[in-house]
Amino acid sequence: MKRGIYGLLKARFLINKDATKNWRFIVFLFLIALLMIGNSHQYEQKVYKIIALTGEVKKLRSVFVDKRSELMKLKMESTVTEKMKERNIFPSPVPPQKIKVVKTKEKTFLQKIWQ
Repeated sequence: MKRGIYGLLKARFLINKDATKNWRFIVFLFLIALLMIGNSHQYEQKVYKIIALTGEVKKLRSVFVDKRSELMKLKMESTVTEKMKERNIFPSPVPPQKIKVVKTKEKTFLQKIWQ
């Protein structure tokens, strides 16, 4: 047991006859560690981008709500009436009437023949 720990501390497993297997395994572990580090960096960059885009969406949504309320205010009849008074255009005292258009149905060729 003492010789095993002492050999491990002196790194004899790297210079023995079958050291190539150990070196391959160490290089493999090193490459996996590099891949994991790179993957975590990419993940963090995406998280930061998502956070930035979420903030931008919130700002744009608030601008949208402001503009929509402003549009609703401009579309109100009282606002339109006041703007048109400056041009001497006044609302009609007679309310509008609904016009119904009745479309006559044309007869098909066969119906015209059988009459």
